[in-house]
Amino acid sequence: MVRLCRFMVTPVDRSFQGLFVGLMTLDLVYQTERLPSANEKRVASDYTVAAGGPATNAAVTFCHLGHRASVLGVLGSHPLTHLICTDLETCGVAISDLAPGRTEPPPVSSILVTETTGERAVISINAINAQATTEQIPDAILSGIDIVLLDGHQMQIGWAIAQQARHHQIPVVVDGGSWKPGFETVLSLADYAICSANFHPPKCQTDTEVMAYLASLGIPHLVITHGEQPIHYQTHGQEGWLEVPSVPVVDTLGAGDIFHGAFCSSILQTNFLAALTQAAQVAALSCQSFGTRRWMQAN
Repeated sequence: MVRLCRFMVTPVDRSFQGLFVGLMTLDLVYQTERLPSANEKRVASDYTVAAGGPATNAAVTFCHLGHRASVLGVLGSHPLTHLICTDLETCGVAISDLAPGRTEPPPVSSILVTETTGERAVISINAINAQATTEQIPDAILSGIDIVLLDGHQMQIGWAIAQQARHHQIPVVVDGGSWKPGFETVLSLADYAICSANFHPPKCQTDTEVMAYLASLGIPHLVITHGEQPIHYQTHGQEGWLEVPSVPVVDTLGAGDIFHGAFCSSILQTNFLAALTQAAQVAALSCQSFGTRRWMQAN
């Protein structure tokens, strides 16, 4: 089932269409002076409710930058999904639901953001109990698609979509937030692997080991992000480091996801290093506002 939504358009050289495959959650985000200790209650200084998940936040960013985006994942018909749908409609993102008849509640994330540092603490349920099969993929899902992002939360679906994308010469971006079983099959089909410093394939602990592992899979463009520290990249065997903007941090929630969405926008319009630079600038902008949406209101 596809829910088509309106689009917020900002000026770009050309409007592209992206497919973002993975997790859809409902995020309950609280800003607090400090994290509560055991058996303590605290009153938040601010809060927000939004759709979340790596692929979802990337799709929202892609749309905000003037393109069209859809999220392919498991949502269902539980009353809580209305909040997710409403937020994504407001953001201009379409939903392709792999399990529209599912009645279980969607994953809900509770997130605490510390005021003084912008660091976040997250507790959530991922998509491990809501895995779809390839038979549930809508027909012609890649029609008109210019780029695909996979976050690894629907591994079988991601593998099938990546295969189709490669056949149609559509670039595939893999969001490697953390290692998940089966990632090696999806990564082998990627054009761009953008991983966090917490992404550790089997027997890999250092950047050097992770880069070597990813390169062995034949991925031409590799990235490891380190928060406010420089980005480590490798493109066609050439390694380097890219400085990221230094900004006053209010909230780091979703910064990596926003980076990925901005990269998907930029890589369709410029070269690899320029796309990384532009993505880092957008992610830095997002860190200066609370939550995953308010930075868009100021931009």
